[in-house]
Amino acid sequence: MRTLNELLEAHPVFHDFPKEFVEDLGECTWEMEFIPDQYVFWSGHDAKFFYILRSGSIALVAHTQDQGKVTIETLHNGDVLGWSWLYPPYKWHFDAKTIDPARVIVVDARCVLAKCEQNHELGYELMLRFSRIMLDRLMATRMRMLDIYTQSI
Repeated sequence: MRTLNELLEAHPVFHDFPKEFVEDLGECTWEMEFIPDQYVFWSGHDAKFFYILRSGSIALVAHTQDQGKVTIETLHNGDVLGWSWLYPPYKWHFDAKTIDPARVIVVDARCVLAKCEQNHELGYELMLRFSRIMLDRLMATRMRMLDIYTQSI
């Protein structure tokens, strides 16, 4: 059985992280399982964690005035869920709900932020990697929202 640090090292976002950065992150992680249709988090709630999806699927859901709940994106094995922990006011902007059983690595964001305060190189590397994730996610959200609003016209 692989350790959490080995799982982090194998993940595409962290595969070339220096070993000490992986060890720092590893001190902030644990594994968790979710059942189908379980909420991982809700829009407006405190963003205290981020998640690395090991198996299963999780839907990012937005609330629209015209169509109610709309799935913006579905995340799968290997995807990273959550970046709202990086920016004040540290609140989620979407709901995240499992589609099927999901297994995740949970990363305590407060722990990570404290480690980034101690080691700015770790913080810089995380920001570089999370900015790529954010850009991809924002583009997907933009395209999905355009589809939604085009259909409602």
